[in-house]
Amino acid sequence: MKDTTLVRLIVFHCLLCLAGRLMAQQTGPGFPPTDSLRSVTLPPEIDRVLRDYEREWGAGNAEKLVSLFTPDGFVLQPRRPAIRGQANLKNAYSNSGGQPLFLRALSFAQGGDLGYIIGAYRAKADGPDIGKFILALRKGSDGRWLIAADMDNSVR
Repeated sequence: MKDTTLVRLIVFHCLLCLAGRLMAQQTGPGFPPTDSLRSVTLPPEIDRVLRDYEREWGAGNAEKLVSLFTPDGFVLQPRRPAIRGQANLKNAYSNSGGQPLFLRALSFAQGGDLGYIIGAYRAKADGPDIGKFILALRKGSDGRWLIAADMDNSVR
């Protein structure tokens, strides 16, 4: 199976998992806020992806942020076309970040060289969740986990 096919399968699986969670996360009568979902503890090698992302986003360092992605990585944001490949990601991130970002995992799985994290993000460590995300992960040739796809959207 080609790597791109595997990435598509893992992203599809992530979306299916997220769909069930999103049904429980909708705000309004009968739906608790995203903040009520408990965080899970990630293995250190996977947690590193979130901590590196927070650090590089907060520093506004597009080049280092993009280095967290696979060469053919995707970013899928609301109301924007899909962005693919490190050169395009660097261009997209060049005027982003520079603000505090706090990521927390709600769910994750890993198997072999593929994995995913479903999570939420905040602007303050003790603040409310302002968005949610899915990261599809793939191990690089050096054994380090990299982001194959990043999909996020606001909870507001």
